[in-house]
Parts: sequence; structure tokens; C-alpha cells
Amino acid sequence: MASEDITKLAESLAKTKVGGGQLSFKGQSLKLNTAEDAEEVIKQIEEFDGLEALRLEGNTVGVEAAKVIAKALEKKSELKRCHWSDMFTGRLRSEIPPALISLGDALITAGAQLVELDLSDNAFGPDGVRGFEALLKSPACYTLQELKLNNCGMGIGGGKILAAALKECHRKSSAQGKLLALKIFVAGRNRLENDGATALAEAFGIIGTLEEVHMPQNGINHPGITALAQAFAVNPLLKVINLNDNTFTDKGAIAMAETLKALRQIEVINFGDCLVRSKGAVAIADAVKEGLHKLKELNLSFCEIKRDAALTVAEAIEDKAELEKLDLNGNYLGEEGCEQLQEILEGFNMASVLGSLSDDEGEEEDDDEEEEEEGEAEEEEEEEEEEEEQQQLKERGQGEQQSLTPKKIIDSQDSTPVPSPPVDVATFLAFPSPEKLLRLGPKCSVLIAQQTDTSDVEKVVTTLLRISSVFKDDAPVKTAVHETTDALMRKAFTSATFNSDAFITSLLIHMGLLKSEEKIKAVPSLYGILMTLNHVVQQDYFPKSLAPVLSAFVTKPNRALDSCSFARHMLLQTLHQL
Repeated sequence: MASEDITKLAESLAKTKVGGGQLSFKGQSLKLNTAEDAEEVIKQIEEFDGLEALRLEGNTVGVEAAKVIAKALEKKSELKRCHWSDMFTGRLRSEIPPALISLGDALITAGAQLVELDLSDNAFGPDGVRGFEALLKSPACYTLQELKLNNCGMGIGGGKILAAALKECHRKSSAQGKLLALKIFVAGRNRLENDGATALAEAFGIIGTLEEVHMPQNGINHPGITALAQAFAVNPLLKVINLNDNTFTDKGAIAMAETLKALRQIEVINFGDCLVRSKGAVAIADAVKEGLHKLKELNLSFCEIKRDAALTVAEAIEDKAELEKLDLNGNYLGEEGCEQLQEILEGFNMASVLGSLSDDEGEEEDDDEEEEEEGEAEEEEEEEEEEEEQQQLKERGQGEQQSLTPKKIIDSQDSTPVPSPPVDVATFLAFPSPEKLLRLGPKCSVLIAQQTDTSDVEKVVTTLLRISSVFKDDAPVKTAVHETTDALMRKAFTSATFNSDAFITSLLIHMGLLKSEEKIKAVPSLYGILMTLNHVVQQDYFPKSLAPVLSAFVTKPNRALDSCSFARHMLLQTLHQL
């Protein structure tokens, strides 16, 4: 490290906040790559007697620096709080697990008894969970009360690993007479989906001491919501439930309402943007009316709730003396419904608790049409359940097949399998799915490229988005998506008539990252296209002149991008290296 760099680092460290057993390097943008880079940080740690809290947020720590910092922590047995969010900015995904392992092992060696562990805003993915898995299972976490893993891109796999580690920690701590009593769990924006949420629900049901659960923006549908509801029912101390921006539907909302009836300490319910619908809202209103006397905040905004159901919710809060906020914005009340809602609350002398209604969608003109849409949505959900059941049966059948005797194998061959219906390119592009892409066969990439007019930028963008929408981490699907995308985009970018600038502009508009004069509906999820672009930008056919434009828009704050933090991080990291 150059002498001027050391001087700058020393000046930065001079601003370090010290007090109350806390040593903070928060927000100092320190780039700690080597052992030499970390010398001043290590010195501060070693010289700090009675270190109870270490803040490393807003810096970037590499593998070598983590090892030497860990060595200094091995003697800090009094450490209780690790504020380690956002400390791997710009790091390769492969660097994060070994860095976390070093730091975790140091805490175990020191005999620390953690109360809080915050690793939020570190896009480490499922592999990163492996990095602190051993720490979670160790005596250092038997005393853990707060676990914060917001915006880490854990995915389903990471959620399952985390759940298993928490259950193991509970089992081992129980055997030692030091029962794990986790109070606060935060894991928003992690793509946990139903399987990840269900695995964590099982852990929550075993732990039973939770007071706050924050799991917004995780792509959880009613099966996962129902599993969480069942787990919450055996956590009687729950005060805060934040499941904002997941998809309850009627089924999930009703299951959660039943659980709310059993909870007596609830203060905050945040089910905003959760599609609880009118039926679900009425069920929640019944739960609120029956109890929840400590309720301070109820958020049912943007949930497709109609006027009568919203008024039922308002009537349910009549005796909630501690209520500070009721949010019903973005629903279907209409002007008259908004006025009626305000009148009801004024009658209770509670008008001040009502949040803004500025984004109300207006009263539905055709109730029958909405009911039909709801029915169709429920049918789609039922079809999804049937597909899941069929997949489970298929997996079960594969397991049974391994134990078949030779005679049974021969007998089983007598039955003629039902052939899958044929799939062509038009069918796939109209209703894309991973299964259809695979069923197009090994020539799918050639077929799609041949049938796409690459002189038409809009058609290329639309086709790319359809292909990327089926992206999965499953190897066969990922390979098919990459090969098909390569064939399409190589043909487009090497065509003399293809306008690359118009392409990137149109793509950004369809992704919802750039405004257009025309009303163009953005894709519902950016995960697939971001992961696909991460592959595309590395190929020789991709014009490197487009990289800065793409990077600039993907860097900008955007809610849709925030919900795909891991994919966003991967793409930005790749663009930075070009």
C-alpha cells in the first residue's frame, strides 16, 4: 500500500466512532484487499478492550483481509453484535463464503456469545449461506436474538440451508440447556419463494420465541404464506409481521387471519401489496375485531380490496385505542367509498390514523368482470398446485422405480406412456415455460433464431424477454436459455440492418427502467432477463459500447431491481469487469 493511501486510511480511521463497547468503521468506504490494507483496522480492534459491537457496514473486505481481521477477533470473547451488512461491495461471489467462514470461525474460537448478526445487503446468494452456516450451528449463536439477512439473494436453496442451520442450533442449544431464543428475523428481498418460506416456517415453529418477522418481497404464494401462518401461531410473542409484496390471495389471507386470532401481542401488520382481496380483507378484519388490542399499524394497501370489504376493515378498528396508522391506499374504494371510510373513522374519533388514499383505483364498474378474473386467478393457482403434486408424484415414482424388481420393470414396460403434446416455436413464445423450451429439442436455438425477424428490433426484444422469462438455475434449462439467446442475439448483432442503440432503448423500456411516451407494460420480474444479460454481455457478439448504457440504468434505484438484488449484483459485477 502506498504511503499516501496509508495516510488517507489513517485519517478515515481517526473518524471512527468508539463508545459503549462499540467500534465502528461504518460507511468509510474502506477497500480492504490484503493483510497490509487491514493493518490499521486490526490495530483498532486489538487495542479495543471490552469490544461488544463491531460495525463494518459500507466497506469492502476481501478474503485475505478477512483472515487477518478474523485473527484479531479470536481474542474478543465479549463481542455480542456484528453489524456486517454491505461489506462485500464489488467482490466476486466466490470471495464471500471464505471471508465469512474466516470471520465465523474466529467468533467460535473466541467463545463469543452473539446477540445480533446482521449480514444484510451482501449479495452472496445460496453459497454465501454456507459461509456462516457453521457459525449459526455453533455455541456462539446459542444466545442469538436478532438475525438480519435482508437483500442477500439467498434463493430457495439458501433459505433451506438457513432453516436447517437454525433447527440444528435450536437442537444443540437445547441439549446444552441454553435454548436458542431468536426474537427478530429479517430476510426481505431474497427470492425465498414457497419452498424457502416453508422450510423457514418449520424452523420458526420449532423456535417459538419470535417477536418480529420481516420477509417482504420474496415471491411467496399462498402455500408458503399458509406454512408461515401455522408457524406464527406457535410464536405467541409476535409483535411485528411484515410480509409486504408477497402474494397471499384469499387462501393465504384466510390462513393468516386464523393465526392472528391466536396472537395477543401483535402491534404491526404489514400485508401491503399482498393481493389479499376482499374476502381475505374481511377475514383479517374479523381477526382484528376479535382481539389485537395492542395493534398500532395495519397495512392492507394495494391489495385489490373493494369498498364494502374496506369499510368492514374500518369498522373492525373501533376499539383499537393504540392504533396509529391504517393504510388502505391503492384499493378499489371509489370516491364515495373513500368518503364513507373517512366518515366511519370520524365517528370513532380516529380520522387521524387513516393514511393517504391518493392512489385509490376507483370503484370497479363491472363487478362480474372482476369476479371472473378472480375465478380465473384461483383456477390458475389450483393448476399450479396440481402441477406441483404431479411433480412430487413423479419424483416419488422415480424413487420407487429404483427399487423395482426385474419382473416389475418388465411389467411396467407393457403400459404405453402417454406422449407429450408437440411444441413448436410459436407455442413456446406465446406461453413460455422451461418445459416447452426443453421439448423443442436440441435445435431450439436454431429454430427460434430462424423464425425471428432480426430487422425488427421490437420482435427481437420481445423474443429475448420470452426466452429469458423461463430462466432457472437448473442446468438443462440454463443451458437451453443461453444457447437460444446466443443464436438469437448473434444473428441480430451481426446483421447490417440491426439497430443496436434502438435495441437497448427498447429493452430498457420493456424492463421498466426507462420511460416511454407509449404505454408499455414492463415485464413482471427482472430476474430472468438480468441473469440472461449477465451471460450475453460476456459474449463476443455483444457490442461493448452498450455496456456503459446498460450499467447506468441497472445502477439506478428501482423497486423492480431491488427485488432481484442478486441478479442485479451479478450483472453489474460482470459489466464492471468488461
